Parts: sequence; structure tokens; C-alpha cells
Amino acid sequence: MLRSLFSGISGLRAHQTMLDVTGNNIANVNTAGFKTSQVQFQDTLSQVVNNAGAPQAGIGGTNPAQVGLGVKVAGITTNFQQGAAQLTNRATDMMISGDGFFVVDKGGQQLYSRAGAFSFDALGQLVTPDGGMVQGWSADAAGEIDLNSPLRGLQLPVSTLMGAAPSTTADYKGNLPSDAAVGTVLNRQIDVFDAAGGARSMNLSFTRTATGWDIAGSVAGTTSTQTGSITFTTAGAIDTLTFPPFPADAAAGTSAIAVDLTALTGFAELETVAAGAQDGRAAGTLQAFAINSDGTVMGSFSNGLKQAIGRVALANFANPSGLEKSGSSLYAPTVNSGDAQVGAAGTGGRGTLAGGSLEMSNVDLSAEFTNLIVAQRGFQANSRVITTSDEVLQELVNLKR
Repeated sequence: MLRSLFSGISGLRAHQTMLDVTGNNIANVNTAGFKTSQVQFQDTLSQVVNNAGAPQAGIGGTNPAQVGLGVKVAGITTNFQQGAAQLTNRATDMMISGDGFFVVDKGGQQLYSRAGAFSFDALGQLVTPDGGMVQGWSADAAGEIDLNSPLRGLQLPVSTLMGAAPSTTADYKGNLPSDAAVGTVLNRQIDVFDAAGGARSMNLSFTRTATGWDIAGSVAGTTSTQTGSITFTTAGAIDTLTFPPFPADAAAGTSAIAVDLTALTGFAELETVAAGAQDGRAAGTLQAFAINSDGTVMGSFSNGLKQAIGRVALANFANPSGLEKSGSSLYAPTVNSGDAQVGAAGTGGRGTLAGGSLEMSNVDLSAEFTNLIVAQRGFQANSRVITTSDEVLQELVNLKR
């Protein structure tokens, strides 16, 4: 039989594969996080008709004569070029800007994905559309995240609480007027919290004396009181300051509270002294959340505070093209992809995260339609080779009538 007949058949098979890959790319043009694939061809073995000859005295060398035996698909590679961003404004949608993959646990198997279209299930678990659990690290009660702890499914149940914390420090800032009349009293209040998160008013009273200011303080509903004094230099800086911490009141549930007055000044004609901040808080329930660029999930609580709830994990690979597509926009590691290097976004070559956005498919329709034409013409040309070979065989058969 003619070699060209089988070469044409191999060409049909190869270009059919190219059509299949191109068709799949076009079918996924709107699939979030989809990465296009490309077919690579290479020739098969060649039959040697004449071997090469070495040059000799008076005779030149000759090149080998070979007849190719067709084409085959050398590989189908995945192009991990960044796709365009699509703004969705959904808090659970995430996009990786740069390299990296989301880590997903599906049925006990750890898989990886570029598609960040996530949502919450009935248990508050962050999941993919087909139920895979997005992996990361959970924060402790103080909002601290240990990146060295094992990965676990991220969970944000509606019952998430921020616990109460008693106040232990408070500060006052501003200016006490040095030209105030002796006997002038300035009262300033700030809310502090007990161990149960109950708010209690802490009042500081500044009374002008001949040399400076006397300070008296108390915490409402407790036995905690304190006195002290402050004087200033002629330049308005603190000269002397005495004001010990408020003692703890175990019955009222308050801790010792240290009051920082070192930011006060003593210039003339300015009465700006005011309470600053304190470190206690009431308990609060989770109301909303947002994703930071480093993957930290920041929760907004009913007590007006924000605190880290968890952090999304990302993984990267030495050879991402070696990953195996597992369906549902998921990838599985192989022996040629290397092991997953799991860490936080923005570190170790991993990209950053953008919340409220999705990565669109990186399929280039103009290139794919061109590939369709190339594959179609290649298929037609190889079919013509088969037709021509058939006609030659027909002529051979017709030699004997």
C-alpha cells in the first residue's frame, strides 16, 4: 500500500484533534477562569531510503534520503496567561491577579482552581458551584491568623461573634488652656467596657489650680476612682504628671485601666482637651465582610469594629502546564507539575486577590477562528492526499483489464 495513504490518515487524525481542542476553547469562551489549550504537532518516524555516505577520495559525501510517515500530536499545552477582570460586586467572588490557584477540597481530594465564583452553603462554608470547599486559615478570637497551621475549609456562619473585651487603656489628647482662671473645671468622658462588654462611662475632671491642673477620675457603676495632677512648662510641654491607673473592680467586671495623658499640652487660649480611644469593646455579630488583596477576610461587626475572620490560601507550582484538568474548572497535580507551594496571596510569587471580581476566560476568539480555518484546510488537504492515493491505487488495479 502507498505510504502517502497512511500519512494522509495521520494528518486527518491530528487535525481532527486540533478541531476538537479549538472547539472546546470556543465552547468555554465565557467560562470563568478557563485557560485555553493549544495543540502541538510533530512528524512521526521517517523511513530511510538511502543512508548517508561519507566523503572519500575523489567522491563527495551523500545525504540520507528519507520518506516521512506522517504527523502526530506531540502535546496539548494549557496557556495560563492572565484573563481579563469582570466586575461582579458579589462579596464572595474572588479573582487572582497574577500566578497561583485557589485550593479546593472536593471529596477529600485537594484540587486547584483559577475560577473564584464562590458562595456560602447552609453551614456558612465557602464553596465552589459544585460543592468543593475553599481552603484557608481561620482566625482565632483575637483575629490572629497562624499561616503555619493546617489548611481547613473557610467558614463564615451567620452566628459568627466577636467576643467582648474589657478596657485596659484609654488616652486623652488636646490642650489645657494655661490662661484659664483658677477653679475652672473641665469634664471629659469616654465609654469603657467591662468583661461582659457592658459600656461604662469613665469621667476625668480637670480643675485649674495656681500651678497647674488637678485631675480626678471615676468609672460609673464601679468603686474605681483615681486622682492626680499635671503641670506644664512655659513652653506648653508637660513638666510633671501623676495619674495612676484606675484599679480593677472584680464585682463590676472591670479591669485596671491605665490612662495615657502624655499627649496633653498647656498652651494659652486653646481648650481642646478630649477623650481619645480605648482598647475595650462590646460583643458583636457579623454583618458583612470584604476580601483584602492578601486574601484576608475582614468581617464588619455590629459593634462597629472590623476583625480578621480568616485568610484564603493560594498555591503555585513549578510547572503549572503540567497540571491535569479534572473538570469543573479544577486542576489536579501530576508528577510533572511539581508539588503545590501553599501560602498567602502576595507572597512567594503568588498573585494578589481582588474581591467582587472574576477572572474571565483567556480565549482569544479571533485566534481560535483562525485555528478553525487552519485545521479545516489541513483536514481537507490530508483528505485530498487520501483521495489522490486512492486514484493511484485505482490506476494500478486498472492496469490489468
